[in-house]
Amino acid sequence: MSRIIALHAREILDSRAQPTLEVEVVLADGIIARAQVPSGASIGSHEAIEMRDHDATRYLGKGVLTAKNIVEEKLIHVVTDFDVTEQRAIDYAMISADGSDNKRNFGANSILAVSLAVAKAAAVSLNISLFRYLGGVDAHILPVPLMNIINGGAHANNSIDFQEFMIMPLGAANFQEAIAWGAEVYKALLAQLTKRNLSTALGDEGGFAPDIENNRAALDYILKAIDDTGLKPGSQIALALDVAATEFYSKKIYSFENKRFNVGEMITYYRSLINDYPIVSIEDPLAEDDWEGWAQLTKSLKAKVQIVGDDLFVTNYKRIELGIANGSATGLLVKLNQIGTLTETIQAMRIADRAGYGLIVSHRSGETEDTTIADLSVATNCGQIKTGAPARGERIAKYNQLLRIEDELGEMAKYAGSAAIKKF
Repeated sequence: MSRIIALHAREILDSRAQPTLEVEVVLADGIIARAQVPSGASIGSHEAIEMRDHDATRYLGKGVLTAKNIVEEKLIHVVTDFDVTEQRAIDYAMISADGSDNKRNFGANSILAVSLAVAKAAAVSLNISLFRYLGGVDAHILPVPLMNIINGGAHANNSIDFQEFMIMPLGAANFQEAIAWGAEVYKALLAQLTKRNLSTALGDEGGFAPDIENNRAALDYILKAIDDTGLKPGSQIALALDVAATEFYSKKIYSFENKRFNVGEMITYYRSLINDYPIVSIEDPLAEDDWEGWAQLTKSLKAKVQIVGDDLFVTNYKRIELGIANGSATGLLVKLNQIGTLTETIQAMRIADRAGYGLIVSHRSGETEDTTIADLSVATNCGQIKTGAPARGERIAKYNQLLRIEDELGEMAKYAGSAAIKKF
């Protein structure tokens, strides 16, 4: 009775007013489960391919009616009559039917929407929470949130070059307190910016997007906001960066703040930031294909900070294995739509974890109200989640789901806290 009998797909909107895909899986016993896929603004060139319509008369060419038709006319024949709990077999059947190395034939969005809806339907069929279905009896660790409270780069229309300035409530006693601290700092930052007549408009991920002079100024504003709440920078609230350095890299030179840096100078720049601010994690400090630079930076800074690969790895096990062999990074950012199935995502996480990498399950800038990543973060006990500011419904949905999971776990719940980044 838990076999798949139908798929329904529809074109919906993401948080940036761009279309994305939603899929419903229907089981023989009448169970229906739904999943929605996100989409990124800062997209690594090695990510799996989204299927878009490229019809300039609709949604500026970004429509996903082609992806909808692929689900309902092609993938339905791939997954029909599978038992819904056969996640791995279903995912690999879709990968095989696509037949490409980057899902360009059916689209990572088409395949992922089905993959996630299948997992949700299986959890409903077994009458258990999604995090328990995915993680089993040992799923119990609530992740530290990396809250993006100042947006720059590709996520905001402002003068800041680095893409995300985040806070990490490492010293909280539990996830509920971590969320409270994050919201308090966010409100204190709002007051700081308002007091200085700076813009409090929001970027894609809910962080503020003021025009301020440089990256250090952004960090200073955040430190002042932490101080204003009475919390302690470092021990209670640490800082994290997503540089997205590929965005300002060309011909082995990094150009930002009207300056030019080679790799050695970038390492010196980051070392000065780490010495001056309580930064514990830096994502994409160098460009996605600067392998030599990544190895050099990792060797120089790995004892001081978690060095996270996003565009570098794109949740692809082949690139992760290359990074491990190359000595590049100490952390993996995990994005489901970069690779296109739940099975491949978990495989990538296991490979990185065995190599001692930290793991951060992540949203995208174009998000939906789907909360799968919240459940995935607990299911894998990864210890870190990145899902934006404590603002905007599509970001808050993930935080609220984690609060529900913490309640469900009760005394068994454990907040990762500072142990989440011990691997660096």
